[in-house]
Amino acid sequence: MNGWLVAAAVVLGGGGAAALWGVATGPLPRRLVAQNLTTSVVCPGLLLLSRGYQRTSYVDLALLMALLGPVGTLVFARTLAGELAGERPRAWTLTWAAAGAGAVVVIALCVATGPGRAMVKPLVIGALLIGGNAIASRAMSGGFQGVHRG
Repeated sequence: MNGWLVAAAVVLGGGGAAALWGVATGPLPRRLVAQNLTTSVVCPGLLLLSRGYQRTSYVDLALLMALLGPVGTLVFARTLAGELAGERPRAWTLTWAAAGAGAVVVIALCVATGPGRAMVKPLVIGALLIGGNAIASRAMSGGFQGVHRG
């Protein structure tokens, strides 16, 4: 077992426990935030596992998760908009903490990889993950000013 696998265990264990607790308990807004947190935890975990096991296929899974995770959150937020009208989820602290953890993982992987073509994919995954989860969190908390439902 190397340091990358230990880091993956910490990220997946801590974030997974928080996401599981959020999904299993509490009202609908908390469950929606936990669904968004799951993407923010699994994606960096897959990147760390990829480096720990030296399997590039895990990077492709992380890319797929970074693309589809926030989209799934947006679909749930749109579908459940009527039920969330009274109590909007607000989890900006959790969103930025997860984004910061994802950024730290991506930066560590980029430093370990070194300059080159192999560094591009983790950078794209980090940008998609952080941007997508910030947009999904904003959409869950009430949407964007000036944008009307269509």
